[in-house]
Amino acid sequence: MQEPPAAADRFRDLGVRLDPDGGTLRVASSTATSMDLCLLSERDPSWVERTVRMQRDAEGVWTGRSALLTPGRRYAVKADGPAGPRDAFDRSRPLLDPYGRGIVRIDQDSWRSVVVDDAFDWGEVRKPNTPLAETVVYEAHAKGLTKQLRSVPRQFRGTYAGIAHESTIAYLQDLGVTAVELLPVHQSASERRLQKQGLVNYWGYNTVGFFAPHAQYASLTAQSAGPQAVLDEFKGMVKHLHAAGIEVWLDVVYNHTAEEGPAGPVQSFRGLDNSTYYRQDDGRYIDTTGCGNSLDCSQEQVRRLIHDSVRYWAEEVQIDGFRFDLAVTLGRDEHITYTPDAPLLHELLGDPALKDVKLIAEPWDVGLGGWQTGGFPAGWSEWNDRYRDTVRDFWLTDTVVTRHGGLARTGIGALANQLSGSSWHFSAERGPLASVNFITAHDGFTLADVTSYNTKHNLGNGESNRDGTDNNRSFNFGVEGATRSERVLADRRRAMRNLLGTLLLSAGVPMLLAGDELGRTQRGNNNAYCQDAAVNWIGWNLTEWQQELQDVARRLIRIRREHPALRPAQHPDAATPNAMHWFNADGGAMDEAAWSTPENRTLQYLAETDGDATLLVVHGDETAMRVTLPEHGACTDLELLWTSADDAATGVHSAPGEHIAIDGPTLLLYAVR
Repeated sequence: MQEPPAAADRFRDLGVRLDPDGGTLRVASSTATSMDLCLLSERDPSWVERTVRMQRDAEGVWTGRSALLTPGRRYAVKADGPAGPRDAFDRSRPLLDPYGRGIVRIDQDSWRSVVVDDAFDWGEVRKPNTPLAETVVYEAHAKGLTKQLRSVPRQFRGTYAGIAHESTIAYLQDLGVTAVELLPVHQSASERRLQKQGLVNYWGYNTVGFFAPHAQYASLTAQSAGPQAVLDEFKGMVKHLHAAGIEVWLDVVYNHTAEEGPAGPVQSFRGLDNSTYYRQDDGRYIDTTGCGNSLDCSQEQVRRLIHDSVRYWAEEVQIDGFRFDLAVTLGRDEHITYTPDAPLLHELLGDPALKDVKLIAEPWDVGLGGWQTGGFPAGWSEWNDRYRDTVRDFWLTDTVVTRHGGLARTGIGALANQLSGSSWHFSAERGPLASVNFITAHDGFTLADVTSYNTKHNLGNGESNRDGTDNNRSFNFGVEGATRSERVLADRRRAMRNLLGTLLLSAGVPMLLAGDELGRTQRGNNNAYCQDAAVNWIGWNLTEWQQELQDVARRLIRIRREHPALRPAQHPDAATPNAMHWFNADGGAMDEAAWSTPENRTLQYLAETDGDATLLVVHGDETAMRVTLPEHGACTDLELLWTSADDAATGVHSAPGEHIAIDGPTLLLYAVR
């Protein structure tokens, strides 16, 4: 791994560094008064075979060395220090190395670090380096993706090896996605509250260590062999996906840790340097995450931990992109105020080792001023929740209103902005690729559920249905949940096609929730974070309509790949080859009334770039409509590539000025020639 920037050299080489004569451990703690390296027995992890007194340098970094610090060795750190309200020292407690690259669990709240060897044979395989403009992201859970995939051998289902299996990779290639974004795979633990209820933190947003892969997602063979085998299986997964041209992105949780609130477990950070790692006010945690604690990124030591972790995964594990959970917390200064000039955000951008790595922010947290969509610096992309809300409103909640005789609340102008790259939220400097577009994600309803449920059904989570958002922007089309009504089912399936079509034909970076292309349901649970069960695993026994929906997703992704007009890298202006033209239902220019009146639910959007042009016709009303295709430039032919009304109706040619009939909420995409 390359050396970090010179300005941060005071924290160089933290963690274990191996050499021919053993290894050296370096741990940062400016408040500790003593620290020991404990070398543990392989047979009994509570038995200390040797203790090495660590020495503190002038920068607050403690160093210990031993010939026994070799690959496979279990070790822990013990620290002592002040007994003030901001501290949590206990010199009898064994703690994890914050930089530990291997972790094993001893009991409920007790963990040990393990030395691993970073050597791995990557062969000739290199990162795909897919341009962001050509990226289609597939958000998946490392277990849930293959747990029920019968083409994967039973012993590998639900594991890193299962994702690496040829049948999984063949599916992803056939679908056409370019990047798999895995929900958290750093070693995590379930909160004590969940453990008491007999539940687990299935999603993994509760990190124990930022350098070790979650062992429970490895095959049982690798788990039995230990952290080295777990790490090697993870790297093998990355290698196989890269060989297939598929990037690997990680959802990373650097905003808080599994040590929870002040009464939570003391596992590592709290026992080593509580006053530095966590935001506090006289010993009371300042929580901007809603998870009990918040890492204090105004501290150089904390920023360096996060930066080094990102570099480790990007370099040693060859990860291509990172989605930063509750990223606003990472950009809060010493006054707890978010600023796009926050050092960590720019340190990651400016690191030459990360120049080809995708950096994606979840642009909110639960603190004051926590909603910051569009507020991250150039070079970052962001999850665009405004895109999600606008698109759901247009196709779903507006339908509820109009069915009851009201006026739709989402004007066609708002949808047009999202279709064309969300310039209302992302500046010309940042462009459409700053927007990661999504309709659904792990958090909330699935695509099938957002068209099948009006309200959440979370009783299985053990919180009396209080958890999860009530603002779902969903519509069940007349029946809550499962139904045999052909009319309701037809309406739902058309809505799913309209939502998928909007997502995959919009400018920006599309993200598809794994299983949405198959109509996966969570039976109305919109916060299934604690369900390690079939409700959260993708089911692969598909009915005819699910196979048809899968075909829709596959076709839309292929169309997107073949037409650069659908995926511009810049907002159009005189300096770019991109152009966007807007027409009303009559094929004429849009006027102010057409943009703003709630009665107008129809729009035609012609996009051009580098010799390619497409026309997207949007009709967001359940009434029939006659649309006149626009006459534009030298266009002489419009070829229908796809319509949500009838996925099989393709290849039809129309002339500019021709009238077409639309029988309900519909998208139509034409190639313009």
